[in-house]
Amino acid sequence: MTIMNARFSLSSVVQAVGCAVGVLGRLARAIAPLVLRIALALPFFRSGLTRWDGFLSLSQSAAYLFEEEFKLHIFGSVYDIPMPLLAAHITGIAEIVLPIMLVLGLGTRFAALGLLVMTGVIQLVVPDGWANFHLPWAAMALGLIALGPGPLSLDHLLERLCHAGAPGSERRGL
Repeated sequence: MTIMNARFSLSSVVQAVGCAVGVLGRLARAIAPLVLRIALALPFFRSGLTRWDGFLSLSQSAAYLFEEEFKLHIFGSVYDIPMPLLAAHITGIAEIVLPIMLVLGLGTRFAALGLLVMTGVIQLVVPDGWANFHLPWAAMALGLIALGPGPLSLDHLLERLCHAGAPGSERRGL
């Protein structure tokens, strides 16, 4: 009788652990994309805030950096940024708009791709930053491109709303 109780008790523990792991997995799948979106958005948004002196008024320091300081390091040679003022404006706008899109979960894969491309360019400008900054940013962006926005996003809400009005959606359980 004792062996039977031990088996029953062991199977109950295994079943409870399996249930807890399942709940933890579902919770992580819901929260992880949101945390990735915020973690990737913050450094770019903070950088974007430093580029402006007002609405679409590029700061003098941002203009100076793109014209004089930032250089592209390609195959052992150093090159000026082409069209530095245009590059500064585009970068400043992207560093504000793309992180906002990420946090909201709106156009998540597009926004993550944009920040991945920016990370690649930043790597060419600051080649020594790969281990501490660029590699984690690239990993987060690739993760978001692969996983998508997650259920806590406007993308998910819009997808559900679009499918809710589609013919036959009630048969699919949407």
